[in-house]
Amino acid sequence: MVTERTAPSDGDGQPAGTHKMPPCTNNLTTALLMDTYQITMAYAYWKNGTHERPAAFDLLFRKNPFAGEFTVFAGLEESLRFISNFKFTEEDIEYLRNEPVAKSMEPAFFELLKTLNCDSLKVHAQQEGSVVFPRVPLLRVEGPLMIVQLIETTLLNLVNYASLVATNAARHRLVAGNDATLLEFGLRRAQGPDGGVSASRYAYLGGFDATSNLEAGRQFKIPVKGTHAHSYVQAHVGMEDLKCDVSLPYSDGSNSCSDFKQLVLDSLELLNREVRDQLPEHNRWGKTNESELAAFTSYALAFPNGFLALVDTYDVLKSGVPNFLAVALALKKCGYKPLGIRLDSGDLSYLSLRTREIFTKTQELLGASRAGGFSSFGITASNDIHEEVLHSLKQHGHAITAFGIGTHLVTCLRQPALGCVYKLVEIDGAPRIKLSEDVEKVTIPGRKHAFRLYTQGGHAVVDVMLGADEPAPEVGQRILCRHAFVASKRAYVQPACVEQLHHLVWDGERGGVPNNIDVSLQAARQRCKESIQMMRSDHLRYSNPTPYKVSVSEQLFNFIHKLWLENAPVGEIV
Repeated sequence: MVTERTAPSDGDGQPAGTHKMPPCTNNLTTALLMDTYQITMAYAYWKNGTHERPAAFDLLFRKNPFAGEFTVFAGLEESLRFISNFKFTEEDIEYLRNEPVAKSMEPAFFELLKTLNCDSLKVHAQQEGSVVFPRVPLLRVEGPLMIVQLIETTLLNLVNYASLVATNAARHRLVAGNDATLLEFGLRRAQGPDGGVSASRYAYLGGFDATSNLEAGRQFKIPVKGTHAHSYVQAHVGMEDLKCDVSLPYSDGSNSCSDFKQLVLDSLELLNREVRDQLPEHNRWGKTNESELAAFTSYALAFPNGFLALVDTYDVLKSGVPNFLAVALALKKCGYKPLGIRLDSGDLSYLSLRTREIFTKTQELLGASRAGGFSSFGITASNDIHEEVLHSLKQHGHAITAFGIGTHLVTCLRQPALGCVYKLVEIDGAPRIKLSEDVEKVTIPGRKHAFRLYTQGGHAVVDVMLGADEPAPEVGQRILCRHAFVASKRAYVQPACVEQLHHLVWDGERGGVPNNIDVSLQAARQRCKESIQMMRSDHLRYSNPTPYKVSVSEQLFNFIHKLWLENAPVGEIV
């Protein structure tokens, strides 16, 4: 038994119904988004008459990022969009003709380029959003040698960064926990507009809840969130800066507060009189900053249903928090529910805990009628946060409910590249192997299919690759799983569940993407969550995670080493 989603069949084992994909979301993803050596190799293949030889390439990575033991696969939808729309335009051909590298290329080659598309390709892939591991191919691309070679760099570009950001986001989610709200705030620090939009998309896939990036929100239907900056507070000098109508309708429309500004001032006086002196000494304030109070008041007038204040422009506990509470009390009197505060500097653990104390004590002292719900105000933190900061906050304790994370998430500062490679594994039906003195760089030859084996407890324990002609593992039937290159590393597994990892995601001859393949962002996001839940916690932990086992079948192990010996040169001692 193999667990997999099956599609309706048209009678010969192929999924019934296919479709083409819309263009890539980034208009830079053209047929020319390639390295020069792709076009020079294509010409050489054509010149030699070998450009139509059937070939298969694996796209894979060799090591998990961020010193972890798992990766989240992303970029499949964009890859299929690219494949579906691959075509050299007249402008592309004209540009190539005039490049020095193409001066010796014959005109007939350019005429051939005009006719190229991916209708002759088949692509098998793991599902976008799923947890994946080194050496197990993310994609296998099959078709005429020239075509599968031409699309190499673009596929690597579309998968490498996407998978890196999705993995980074998933790691942040694991450390922050499921209850925290995670907000992606990285656009201003990202590597260009395309990097910023891609980061927003794949952070959302990896488990973030929203983005500040409106363009990403528009393109991918990601929830957008945001409040105000320090400059908004600094732009106010005092209450006289409130030039707008200071009346505020009640939330139910039944009445209106004619002077919301005065209501805020009265609320601050109430806090000074009934709350401040009842607080522990370290939480008491004196005279708060009036310009900050004016800024909060004007912002609340603009967004009474979404009031969240940045409270660290001057002093969090001595000014920002009491000023927020004054505006919050005024809003509550008008029937609105403020959201909370944002911290962008300082000791986040200490400040969040002290702030929560003030919120809770204020509700206790003023009672539910005046301050009900104050103890549960949100506290958002956004001060150069990354995975290590989240881990430290968890260890030391905090009262933060949401995290705004930017630079470290979108730039993947801890590791800037995943290192996916694209390797030839079969030509003319004959498996090919790439050898290296570095065993990690030796490829696993031939077309393969992979399966994930699960224990009775429902956790994944090993991914095993088999040759394309081998039968799939079966539930309850022992299978010998071997390390691809180390003979002594082997173990029997009797799986309680078997999951097929590779699926046909593109069949050009039959029209494109099978209709049973869902590569939408929402599906990938849900798959990421579910896939991580199926992993053992020791493979996911922040420090010293247990390596996840990736293996090959006995038959494939023997074939790898046979081919290795056949292709490795024999040394000579002199």
